[in-house]
Amino acid sequence: MGTFIFSMVVVAEIAFAVFCIITKSNQQKIRNISRIAAFTGFVMFTILAIIDWSSRYYALAALLLLLAIIGGIALIRKKDEKKAYKAVRVVLKAIGMTVLIFTLTLPAIIFPQHKAMEVTGKYKVATITHTYTDTKRVETYTDTGENRKLNVQLWYPENADGTYPLIVFSHGGISTKSSNESLYNELASQGYVVCSIDHTYQCLSTKDEDGSTTRIDRGYMQECSAENARADRQKSYEYYQKWMKIRTGDIDFVIDHILSEAENKNADIAYKLIDTSKIGVMGHSLGGSAALGIGRMRDDVSAVIALESPFMYDIEGVKEGEFVFKDEIYPVPVLNVYSDSSWSNLAQWPQYAENYALLSGTNATAFNVHMSGVGHFTLTDLALTSPLLTRLFNGKKSTTSAEYCLKTINKICLEFFDSYLKGKGEFLQILKNRRIKHEI
Repeated sequence: MGTFIFSMVVVAEIAFAVFCIITKSNQQKIRNISRIAAFTGFVMFTILAIIDWSSRYYALAALLLLLAIIGGIALIRKKDEKKAYKAVRVVLKAIGMTVLIFTLTLPAIIFPQHKAMEVTGKYKVATITHTYTDTKRVETYTDTGENRKLNVQLWYPENADGTYPLIVFSHGGISTKSSNESLYNELASQGYVVCSIDHTYQCLSTKDEDGSTTRIDRGYMQECSAENARADRQKSYEYYQKWMKIRTGDIDFVIDHILSEAENKNADIAYKLIDTSKIGVMGHSLGGSAALGIGRMRDDVSAVIALESPFMYDIEGVKEGEFVFKDEIYPVPVLNVYSDSSWSNLAQWPQYAENYALLSGTNATAFNVHMSGVGHFTLTDLALTSPLLTRLFNGKKSTTSAEYCLKTINKICLEFFDSYLKGKGEFLQILKNRRIKHEI
């Protein structure tokens, strides 16, 4: 819709400028009427839900309202035009208005309107947010001595009976807990309780229950930008150790806190729905690496999914210029999902050496799925909320639709968890039976 609005403005400004030049007049009265008409049209489109009213349109609406007021006042006063007609002025005014409207519609262009993906499960989905404080850890991104706080959101089956498996999700390196909300909703509709974590200072922005906002740490962003395993494995190893300690500590604490709340009679209904004997962990990118680490750390985790993530936790050091990985079979069923961004590079990227080994390994419960025609960020909901940013971050345009990709990922993840947390069939056979072209 943002692109449509901007296109209409460009056409209108060009047409009006040409009309002024032909008539050799500023046509101020018509300009004032058009300002009022533009604001009226915007309001009508909003009322009719053609425009999905949200913060992306606030600045544009304010400008249109201001111009409509100015135009209305001018029409009421019936003032004659004071400025003499000049073609250059008309052209410059058209260019200026076009640039201004483009600037104000940019949020709607970058984050266009889109429909939320429909869930396929029988349950309606409810959600709650909480702030957890880990009294056993001091925040390392500040020097205040405060305990580390984590904001989490839970998605769960509404008005459901019984108990359901718990899935804990860790977002990517620079993202938020809502990165894969379509997946959370799908799982919750199918009978899961999903908890996604905002990793404080490692997420873009997070808001506590008291309303205070914490933004991403600049030093952490610089680390992410500087990390290059092919150029300096030792430095990358140091980063990985630091990031994994924080991330796995967060997930470990959140699981423990949720399990304790599940035993609390006064806790929210979401916690009472949890089957504490069935726990899955998953994540995207850096979050997936942390999830893979939790699969080794905890005995109560029964299944792990990593959306394009190296086994960072398994790297024990650097010897003769190469990473040294744990020489132990991965202890729980694991599903690795890849996009084109890494699939053809698994053999070359040193941090993915263990991933590459699993492609031809003998671990019967290690599965690999390649989503072809998409990039790294298409594995998240960013592909729906901002196709433009997704294309920029991926470095190329996807040849597979974002909706198809996400629906396929959601289905595969559901089947994997159903297999290992609910005992609904053998996952390998399920993959073979589905025969989706994107699966390897």
